[in-house]
Amino acid sequence: MPQHYTDAVRIPVPGGKIIDEHIGAASTGETAVSVAHMVAPAGWDEPFQTPQFDEYTVVLKGTVIVDHDGGRTEVNAGESIKTAAGERIRYSCGPEGAEYIAVCLPAFSPETVGREE
Repeated sequence: MPQHYTDAVRIPVPGGKIIDEHIGAASTGETAVSVAHMVAPAGWDEPFQTPQFDEYTVVLKGTVIVDHDGGRTEVNAGESIKTAAGERIRYSCGPEGAEYIAVCLPAFSPETVGREE
């Protein structure tokens, strides 16, 4: 039977970014996958991280910037990117901010994101 979810759970993060998790460990108890809608303000960035999950990002508006060992990739509206578990990455966004959907396999959790302090 289909499962209908009517409320996302807002996950607090520093820097003014909004994460509304629709499916995942925090919102529905699902640990195999998480699906979140993100809105990042202009100039937002976060520390490097080495997640224990693959992440698929679909940019709806603006630009998401991904720094990685191979350099820097700018992902514009209408484009997508996959980062692999165990890869050291850093997300930020361009001067107009960004709106995007993130899908993590397995689900995102604060314990498995591996953020550097």
